[in-house]
Amino acid sequence: MIEARAHWIQADRYAGDAGSGHEIVMDAGPDKAANSPMELVLIALCGCTASDVAGILRKKREPFTSLEVRASGERAETFPKVYTSIRLTYLVGGKVTHKAMEDAVRLSKEKYCSVSAMLEKSATIDFTIEYV
Repeated sequence: MIEARAHWIQADRYAGDAGSGHEIVMDAGPDKAANSPMELVLIALCGCTASDVAGILRKKREPFTSLEVRASGERAETFPKVYTSIRLTYLVGGKVTHKAMEDAVRLSKEKYCSVSAMLEKSATIDFTIEYV
């Protein structure tokens, strides 16, 4: 079981931590002194799928030299303002074959990435791959 908590700091700022013991600050208000909880959801998606893709590429012995995942999301107009569509952009460096990269991204999306699986309950997630 994973446990997490958030405690109020001031205004709309909260500090959160989980079993790993690392703390993160969030700002749910207009001041934007830190990432909002919904921004952190996209960051979590990027981290989850990037980890999957890097692991798959390593297993396939694909010589990637860099990997970055970017996300942009559209939210519903009414509450709860869930993500309704998300676009992921994978930027990969090195001599990675297009097939290997597409396979790795699809495996992450369809099998391994827990964050993606949860978000797909309310959002369509599509992707592009760019070579840098």
